[in-house]
Amino acid sequence: MWIDFGPDIGEMKSSAQIMRYYSLEMIVGRQVAAVVNFPPRQIGKLMSKVLVLGFPDRDGDVVLANID
Repeated sequence: MWIDFGPDIGEMKSSAQIMRYYSLEMIVGRQVAAVVNFPPRQIGKLMSKVLVLGFPDRDGDVVLANID
């Protein structure tokens, strides 16, 4: 997932595992809550540079934190 945080921070990528509830069409243009000052983490083949915030459901699948 590539996230654009605007000109001050720029684009960052995350390995957020959110595909159970979200399709590509649902994610593009959506605002998300994220932490950008954590150190990068290697997750599989991907270097994740931002932590997207969400909560696990009863099955452990991630539901994104909503912004109202």
